[in-house]
Amino acid sequence: MEFRSLQRDTPIVLNLIIINAIVYVAQLAFGGMGNDNSVNDLFALHHYTSDEFRPYQLVTHMFMHDTNSFFHLFFNMFGLWMFGSLMEKLWGHKRFLIFYLICGLLAGFAQMASYAYSNWSFDHNGLGLNQMITLVDEMNNHIKIEYADYLKSSFTVGASGAIMGVLAAYAYTFPNTQLYIFPIPFPIKTKWAITALIAFDIFGGVTKASGDNVAHFAHVGGAIAGLIIVIFWNKTNKKTFF
Repeated sequence: MEFRSLQRDTPIVLNLIIINAIVYVAQLAFGGMGNDNSVNDLFALHHYTSDEFRPYQLVTHMFMHDTNSFFHLFFNMFGLWMFGSLMEKLWGHKRFLIFYLICGLLAGFAQMASYAYSNWSFDHNGLGLNQMITLVDEMNNHIKIEYADYLKSSFTVGASGAIMGVLAAYAYTFPNTQLYIFPIPFPIKTKWAITALIAFDIFGGVTKASGDNVAHFAHVGGAIAGLIIVIFWNKTNKKTFF
């Protein structure tokens, strides 16, 4: 009954969940997250100076997930179902799909900006791939190969940026809705919970702790995109906030 309800009332959310699940299974079938995985090379989001970068990756990366952690897929799809279903019912199918894709796309651009900042010294001080082509001595050729391998293995996957856009829109539309977040023993209003989540991503992106492989700025970019869109839409269509 619940599946039929999703199929009838929120087909975009349902189909997005199905697509992400199918892609996840396909990733597992073709080698998971290994550095030599051609699926990652083709469809994950790479640094713009990488030989593996293709513009379409700004879209395809949002349908892939880390196969080393099932919870990456699970929590993203749970958030999409929990918050996206309400937004699709509120906006309609077409508007929600447009919103979701724009948030995911702009999250990808935010991650590209993060790549540019993190690798600025390599890309603009004589060690970028384009500049390194002219370096012929053995040491610089070694750097070139190592940097190319680093770029190939440094990629981004996940629907989190688009999901953060949905969360931001939900918090703006239903700011006073109470959420129970484990293990916090009391309810928190949506506007504070989502604000704290975004602040956490900003902090995580700025500090970038060792071993942290979360694309924090992609999350922030998706959230900002979602907030801007929902504010713009509500300027001409005032609704009662809850």
